[in-house]
Amino acid sequence: MRLAAIEAGGTKFVVAIGDEFGNIIKRDSFATTSPQETFKHVFEFFDGEHFEAMGIGTFGPIDLDLHSPTYGYITSTPKPNWGNVDFVGPLKERYQVPIAFDTDVNGAALGELNFGSAQGLDSCLYLTIGTGIGGGAIVEGKLVHGLLHPEMGHILLAKHKDETTDGFCPFHKNCLEGLASGPAIEKRWGVKAYDLPVDHPAWEMEGYYLAQALMNFILTLSPQKIILGGGVMKQTQIFDYIHQYVVEMLNGYVQKDEILHHIKDYIVYPKLGDNAGICGALALAMQAKRTA
Repeated sequence: MRLAAIEAGGTKFVVAIGDEFGNIIKRDSFATTSPQETFKHVFEFFDGEHFEAMGIGTFGPIDLDLHSPTYGYITSTPKPNWGNVDFVGPLKERYQVPIAFDTDVNGAALGELNFGSAQGLDSCLYLTIGTGIGGGAIVEGKLVHGLLHPEMGHILLAKHKDETTDGFCPFHKNCLEGLASGPAIEKRWGVKAYDLPVDHPAWEMEGYYLAQALMNFILTLSPQKIILGGGVMKQTQIFDYIHQYVVEMLNGYVQKDEILHHIKDYIVYPKLGDNAGICGALALAMQAKRTA
């Protein structure tokens, strides 16, 4: 089965043709500029290709309500020129195949469940920690949507004892994104996160903030696996702090071996690596094909 996939990020788009096993047959990427220019590149890639369904994982917020007149739109995004843009409509009109549309992080969660770290499970949580922070969740085999869709990057956190700055988020200041995203790290320390040495105190603080969030998600969603991706998590030394703090913060309340004895196998880096998003879009395309 040939499937089309789009991973739409605020910085770049990744487009691909793949199959139901998560194999990438052909791919390309380009900068996210204006909607008109970006869609021109999307059309150039897919025109003339044969595929049976398409999956789209995109930055948001987006409208996922099938009964809404703006279903398939990117809505109130701060990304310049992308607010209230119809994403699905032009693609559906041009290619006339089943299309699944979701957040990029929900797509990545589905990709890891189908092809990656969460294979064989029916629940997982995927967080991406980079320029922003977003989360996608699967519970009992189904992606979590609800009133809008999860915006896990904006839960409020308690400040670290050594914190000296206000949070970066213009909406909530001391939320997860405001305290633990790449720009938050840069604001706090005055340099880009990737320029900080591995033994810098930034990473202990980062682990503390991420562990607080994960404790909350463990207690509310009870995922069978937690996967942490995004550019910041390429600093893999953060995982040691996260593992330590999650166990300490839960303080024996969750009596499960995954927490008490196998925390390093429970909170992990994406098995799909940088392909989590685009493989997630392939998994969304599979859903679209099955439900068409």
